[in-house]
Amino acid sequence: MSSKPESFQFSKEFEIGSFQVNPDGKLRWKDLADLFQEVAWRHADSADFGRILQEANQMWVLSRFEIKCEDFPSWGDHVEIFTAGRGVEGLFAFREFLMLGDKGNTLAAGMSSWLLLDSRSKKIISPEKALPDHLFKINSKPAWIPERHRLKSLEKSAIGVKVRASDLDLQNHVNNTSYIRWVEDFMQEEGLKIESLSINYLAECFLGDQVDFFIKRLDSELQILGQVGEKKVFSAVVKI
Repeated sequence: MSSKPESFQFSKEFEIGSFQVNPDGKLRWKDLADLFQEVAWRHADSADFGRILQEANQMWVLSRFEIKCEDFPSWGDHVEIFTAGRGVEGLFAFREFLMLGDKGNTLAAGMSSWLLLDSRSKKIISPEKALPDHLFKINSKPAWIPERHRLKSLEKSAIGVKVRASDLDLQNHVNNTSYIRWVEDFMQEEGLKIESLSINYLAECFLGDQVDFFIKRLDSELQILGQVGEKKVFSAVVKI
């Protein structure tokens, strides 16, 4: 593996498993996002930050996530994933990811923005009150900030999903990466390849919810809005 890029704070190596790849033998987008989030939690736990937050009844909620891929690893490939806190702007804290192949080549990069909530009241807490400076540079913000989507004139699609038990996380909410799997499945069923993915998490959805898709196709972009009834729960912009 290559040496740790200077600007990142933590890394972990992985071998791509057979259960993480698509029929082409390449890592799925959903599993890439899973690996990014696993490294994020490992980084936080390495400084007991995750445990401290839990004891304080605080929790991170992913608000926006952008992933760009240059190449996907295959089954059996060894990769190294790097992460770092990238500062704060307003109520958002940022975390960046980088995946390298075994020759030091860049495979994928990601940037995420997070909100800190009181796990009981669900009120937003200023991240500066909880973030340790060695994990997040409080007085800085990244040049790459995940975009806020403003999607209009989308048409309802015949395709939607029903939330299953396997979609749920420890909080009994739909896991962040389940939304990415829904988008990835939709794209594959439409015969479309994802070049990059941007997703906004707008509201919670729960077991048994029916999530309807609203779609708009542009030349090199697909816009997707997921709704439960009139409630918007996520939006995605996919470069194709």
